[in-house]
Amino acid sequence: MSQLRKSLLAMSILAATAGPAPAQTYNVGSLTIEQPWARATPGGAKVGGGYMTITNNGTQPDRFVGGTLPQAGRFEIHEMKMEGGMMQMREVRGGLEIRPGQKVELKPGGYHVMFMDLRAPFKQGEKLKGQLRFEKAGTVDVEYRVESLGAGGPMHGH
Repeated sequence: MSQLRKSLLAMSILAATAGPAPAQTYNVGSLTIEQPWARATPGGAKVGGGYMTITNNGTQPDRFVGGTLPQAGRFEIHEMKMEGGMMQMREVRGGLEIRPGQKVELKPGGYHVMFMDLRAPFKQGEKLKGQLRFEKAGTVDVEYRVESLGAGGPMHGH
């Protein structure tokens, strides 16, 4: 077997056995934050969305109260839900409670983070470093992966 064929075979085996990239996981207090991600934004956009899953592994409730992102002037927690046959979006005043044992998914069409007053568009493939703040657990540094403009969730295997 030629050296080229051996190299191609080895690369094929590696590609076939490689799984998805490990999930980004962050811990603070009794909370676990998984796979923070954001959607790419069109040029000139002043808002962007951020998403993740937060699990409370403790015995006391905690509250997701805010965060920061250098590329945004403001960081707000929002909720989308149907009211009177119309989809409504509003800020979650006082933060989002996460009860003991509860897993809260921040996703398009539900709870999510709004990055307001963007200083630059988010580009697919970028990694944005930010911080999340919780009432009891405190703060934790996270990194958002920027997915495509219409992404419905984080992509695996980057």
